[in-house]
Amino acid sequence: MAERSTAAVDVADNGGDEPLAAKADKATNDGTAQAEETEGASPETSENPKGHDGGRARSEAVPATPDVHSGHKLAERYRLEECVTRLDGFSSWRAVDEKLRRAVGVHLLPANHPRARSVLAAARSSALLGDPRFVQVLDAVEEDDLVYVVHEWLPDATELTALLAAGPMDAHDAYQLVSQLSHAMAAAHREGLRHLRLTPGAVLRSSTGQYRIRGLAVNAALRGITSERPLRQDTEAIGALLYAALTKRWPYESDAYGLSGLPKGMGLIAPDQVRAGVHRGLSELAMRALANDGATASRQEPPCTTPDELAKAVAAMPRVLPPEPTFAAQPVYQQPVYQRTTYQQGTYGRPSTHPSSVPQPVLAAPPAPLQSRTGRVLKWSVSALLIAALGLGSWQLAEILLDQRKGSDDTGVTQPTDDEKPAPAPPKPLTIADATEFMPDGSGIQPGDVPNAIDDNSSTAWITPRYRGFAHFGNLPQRRQGSGIIVDLGKVQDVRSVEVDMYRSGQTTAVFGAGPDASSPSSSADFPQRIAEKQVAGETLKEELEKPVRTRYVLIHVTELPADGTGGYRGGINDISVLG
Repeated sequence: MAERSTAAVDVADNGGDEPLAAKADKATNDGTAQAEETEGASPETSENPKGHDGGRARSEAVPATPDVHSGHKLAERYRLEECVTRLDGFSSWRAVDEKLRRAVGVHLLPANHPRARSVLAAARSSALLGDPRFVQVLDAVEEDDLVYVVHEWLPDATELTALLAAGPMDAHDAYQLVSQLSHAMAAAHREGLRHLRLTPGAVLRSSTGQYRIRGLAVNAALRGITSERPLRQDTEAIGALLYAALTKRWPYESDAYGLSGLPKGMGLIAPDQVRAGVHRGLSELAMRALANDGATASRQEPPCTTPDELAKAVAAMPRVLPPEPTFAAQPVYQQPVYQRTTYQQGTYGRPSTHPSSVPQPVLAAPPAPLQSRTGRVLKWSVSALLIAALGLGSWQLAEILLDQRKGSDDTGVTQPTDDEKPAPAPPKPLTIADATEFMPDGSGIQPGDVPNAIDDNSSTAWITPRYRGFAHFGNLPQRRQGSGIIVDLGKVQDVRSVEVDMYRSGQTTAVFGAGPDASSPSSSADFPQRIAEKQVAGETLKEELEKPVRTRYVLIHVTELPADGTGGYRGGINDISVLG
């Protein structure tokens, strides 16, 4: 049974007014939202006459939710397992794709539902985007008087609602959040897609630290939500998520998503005024995204009204580095206290100065040394015997060594000694459990092609786009640190060799390993162990280590690309092998 967590109120644009509370959402940790009616003002009330984000009209006739049950199959393929939403004539389910044997999510509504056509259109448009930063729509079908949308189910991802409930994020995590969300939504808006319900329940963080956005276009269509200013609404929603990540407070007076709102009557307060220690640059960035009518935290910077403007503002900031790792203080072990004796007290042969009820034994004086003539003769005799024994032993040892050398010269075979150790076994290929694109600035290049670099097939590859003018990835601000691939070995292992089949020779490349205790490394600072020095690689980069590197994550870091002969620069990786 999937664990459920409570989401809360949507961010709705109301002509520049403070967002109103909409409906409370409940979301499972796999990505399917569920909602219940909650008290408070709604975008559907008369207080929102324009209905910018208000959803459906009150007079809209909503058919009954389809009467299906656990075990019901759609298209003889998708078996419904658990209902996680039942609201406004549609339901959402956790299901199993029996053809591919994987868990999926399903939104289900009757074909005569007034929003059925818009839901189908939104789902098909979202599926065409194919951006891995979004939870993917897998199918959108009208069949047997039912409309259903099938999407990915991510059981290992963590909902942002749960992350915020644990406390404010550190500056690096908040920076990654706003960077990845703004770049993802900027890409979606360039394709004409909008979200309109970008809440903490709509954002998931994977085990690798990447953020995934669920419900692009579909969640709003299911609830009939529209907006005259979708760019501003999605940007303001990202600003609200950044504000919550920095302060664990919702940036409006009403409580929402399990977070307390701001004090009533004080208006919008900058995050660094709500909580001590907040990163100043991120605080100003949140205000620029939230206060779009000019009341920004920084008078020198204009407000951000689109995700693309917000993404550019994030890229222009100095990069926020992850915190330095902290190590627990080692306990100071005390020397055990032994029973004290007169010898340890330096009173050998002398009475103790400390009173004691136990009588001390009387110690006899040490015997006198051999000072007589007989004693001297005895000492010289013993010394002569010792010298003779030492000479005899040396002669016998030399004779044994000469015999061994003579036997070695006669046979031509080197005689092994006890100190010799057997040669180490040759390195064996290690299994690569997963691979992700190295995105030090939070935006990917071709993350969907990463599996091509670990499929043991040199005819497929992860290939960069073609950059003009400069070998350093076009000198783009978001590409200053280059790119590459992070391979996950599944567990910490000894890495003895790395072999990389390059897509094209001439790429400046280095190889690093993360620390043994690293979890979801994403920046250069997370890879302190150098495996291969920075070099201009040929068609193959191969590095064998004298001493194994113990790590789970290996980074192949490409910083400069070779010319492709047409005035541009392009590179990539065909295949990666890690041996241990």
